[in-house]
Order: sequence, then C-alpha cells, then structure tokens
Amino acid sequence: MDVGYTVEQLRAAAADAVRAPSLHNTQPWRFRLRDGGIELAVDPTRRLPATDPSGWGVRLSGGAALHNLRLALAAAGTPASVRLRPYPGEPDVLARLVPDLPRRPTPTELSLHAAVPRRFSNRRPFWPDPVPADVRWRLGEAARAEQCWLELVIGTSAVNAFAEIARSAHRVLERDPAYRAERIAWTRAAPADDGVPAAAGGPQSEPQDLLPARGFGGLDRPPGRDFEPEPLVAVLISAGNTATDQIVAGQALQRVLLTATDAGLAVSMLSQPIEVPGAREQLRLSLGRFGTPQMVLRIGYGQPGRATPRRAVDEVLDLPVPQV
Repeated sequence: MDVGYTVEQLRAAAADAVRAPSLHNTQPWRFRLRDGGIELAVDPTRRLPATDPSGWGVRLSGGAALHNLRLALAAAGTPASVRLRPYPGEPDVLARLVPDLPRRPTPTELSLHAAVPRRFSNRRPFWPDPVPADVRWRLGEAARAEQCWLELVIGTSAVNAFAEIARSAHRVLERDPAYRAERIAWTRAAPADDGVPAAAGGPQSEPQDLLPARGFGGLDRPPGRDFEPEPLVAVLISAGNTATDQIVAGQALQRVLLTATDAGLAVSMLSQPIEVPGAREQLRLSLGRFGTPQMVLRIGYGQPGRATPRRAVDEVLDLPVPQV
C-alpha cells in the first residue's frame, strides 16, 4: 500500500496547479513533498504589497491552485484528503494533501480537469448573447459545491449600482502611485513566463464604459464605441473572511471558472471592489446577503483566446535534496 505521494505525482499535479489565476499573474506559490504529503505554500517573493497588502489575493490564488491540485490527483485516480493551514507556526503553508482511498475519477472531475489548460481571463468585450438559465444554474452549483455561493447581479438598476461601486473603487486605487507602479511592473511588452502580456490586457478603457478595467497596455478602440452595455456580473461570496475562508473561496472561484470554461463561456475578473475595504462593504450591503464578497466575475460569450504564460514547473517545486 502506498504511504504517500511521489515526486512524479507532485510534478504532474503542480503542472495543472500553476494554471490557476493570480493577481497580475504573479503565480505566488510553491509546492513540495513533506512526509508523503503535497504541500502548497505562498511564495513570499511574489507578493504585491501595494495591490494586496492583506494577502487576500495570495490566499485566493492559492485556493485556486489547490483546486487544480485536487483535480489533477483525482483525475489520476489518486485523490487527496486536504487539510487547510495545517501548521499554526507556518502561516504561509496554505494546504497539505495526503492520499485518500484510490478510486476512479467522476465525470465532473474529468470534465473540469480537461478545462484547466483552456481556462484564461478574457478581457475583451463579450458578445450580446445571453447566458442560458441552465448554465447560470451550473455556475451557482459549482460555487455551492465548494461551500460558497455565486450571486448574479440582475437588472439594469442593480448592474448600474454595482458599476458605480466598481468605478469608485477603481478611482481610489488609481490614485495610489505604488499601486500603479506594481501594475506597470507586471505588464509584459515582450514574451515572459509571468505577468500580464499587453496583448492580453483587453482594449483601453473609455469614459463611457460601464465597468472599470485595469490598464495593462491593451489596444485602443474607436472613441465612443461601447465596451459592453449589458454584462452579466456575478459576485462570489464566502461565509466569512478569515485566511481559511479566503482559501476556500479560491477553490470555489476556480471551480466556477472551470465550469464556465467547460460550458464555452468567457470570464474575466474584477477585483477592484474587493481590494478597497469600503467598496467591498458597499457591495455586501447592496447584495443584501450574509457573508463576504471575494471576487466579481464578468461572464459571457467571447472571442477565442489563449492562457497567459506560466513558469516551468521545476521553478515552483521545492524538491528534497538527494541523499549521497
């Protein structure tokens, strides 16, 4: 009977884990083996002190990477039992995975796992085609399966109210020179294995746009042309806002994103109203729901694209030193 995961299993699972989203595509994670378990930890050198001073974004992206780890192991027939934040004295270790009973993967696990390499943030305008009710239900079920819920912002007045909160948060952030400097530092004009390529940044924002967009150096568009007049907006909500809640929310976020990818949808994330505490509270009150907003999603049907680059797997692994 196997007593733990192997280096080969770690490397294979980490190859999927690194496909998770992260703020500015910083990829702030490390993976290692300890006593037969796979551990996911924060990479402290890839934090964003101006954009993410509390570490919320690191823990959310860590949760998304954890969900990919779980999927990869389950798809290989070696599912994991997961313990979040296993060591009180090591807060940067977000999760520990140990082998559970071997079993065949479920059809849902296989479908979501197949969507991992196809998922990407689509910052371009979406087409006007509405998202069908059954697909919206699937997205909600994906969040609920990971102990969170997805609140759709429905109706012109509700979307306009949300847009005002989002634009206000965006203005607050843009007034911070350190925040702007971080965004510029992680925008890539040349090929790179991290950061956001300027070509993937989407069109430059215009004053008439309903929702704000970060300036990653995207292409200009004709003045006066609407970006997207009626977007489908969804808010991912967790029960609380502890460090553990944020890791849980990251897993739910990734499951929603993969479910959307599997359904042929395009998604981009708007975290500005989450990054500004006052805006996050305004958003919570406007929804009239218990819990804490953890991410805002723009969902629809869009143009084909491709995922942003990722670092090589060996760059994110902490492997044991061979004994001589």
